[in-house]
Amino acid sequence: MSENIVVVGSTNADMIIQLKKIPKPGETVVGGKFSSAAGGKGANQAVAAARAGSAVTFISRIGNDMFGDTSLKGFVNDGINVSNIIRDSVEASGVAFIFVDENGENSIAVASGANAKMSSNDILNKKDVVVGADILLMQLEIPLEAIETAAQIAFDSTVNIILNPAPAQYLSDELLQKISIITPNETEAKILTGVVINNEADAEKASQILLDKGVKAVIITLGAKGAYVYSSTYKGLVPSCKVKAIDTTAAGDVFNGALAVALSKGKELKDAVIFANAAAALSVTKLGAQPSAPYKEEIYKMLESETENQITENL
Repeated sequence: MSENIVVVGSTNADMIIQLKKIPKPGETVVGGKFSSAAGGKGANQAVAAARAGSAVTFISRIGNDMFGDTSLKGFVNDGINVSNIIRDSVEASGVAFIFVDENGENSIAVASGANAKMSSNDILNKKDVVVGADILLMQLEIPLEAIETAAQIAFDSTVNIILNPAPAQYLSDELLQKISIITPNETEAKILTGVVINNEADAEKASQILLDKGVKAVIITLGAKGAYVYSSTYKGLVPSCKVKAIDTTAAGDVFNGALAVALSKGKELKDAVIFANAAAALSVTKLGAQPSAPYKEEIYKMLESETENQITENL
């Protein structure tokens, strides 16, 4: 039986416009190409984990509308357990509007909708699901009270917790002490630690601050450079696979989903990051959030082509 990853987080419908450049305040840019795709950081990570090869249970809150229906259908198609997704009869499903420029960089605005109504009670009602996880994977697109409740349940049951602290916000030491692995990007690491990351020494400094706050291991994602890992088993930069970026939307989400899969299958942290880097690199070569999440066969193929970043056996 596949290891069980429980993801707690958001679900959105993404509205995407590809443009030569992202508009500045007060500016209108014409000539864009529109598309839509399933998104939301929680949903993206759940889909990424499922496609990378694990059994996934998703706890989320969506509207009783066509966007919610479409999201559910997509999750089912990816083999995700949707029995713990809550349908909100009042709030609409979350929606994100995404601008993507010609270099693959993006700017995103989110109307949270039902995501903002996720509560501690919602999580407490799913306690048995959290307790039964091999890994609990979370982000910060739902209210912090729900994240804190899920973390407490998992911590009390010795379930390993991966927290992707995005969108960036202040987190208490009480919460951080429960986290097994935290995965900020450079911006999020700065907000959490006050350290501006320009090099590996800065990344080490920021990581040590987070470890001093109680986190067990830190992975700072650095985009095309790869990921800086700071743990008891490995310290240093794990380079990314080299690809041509089309759209960086959800690259971090794919990284986290794939990371959870590799760890759930017993891989050492460095090898898990190599696997996650390959998945994230593949994701930026495609447009959209969930549509860009690669399948495990694609990840293995990428790893085989990377002579320096190769896992010797499939997960």
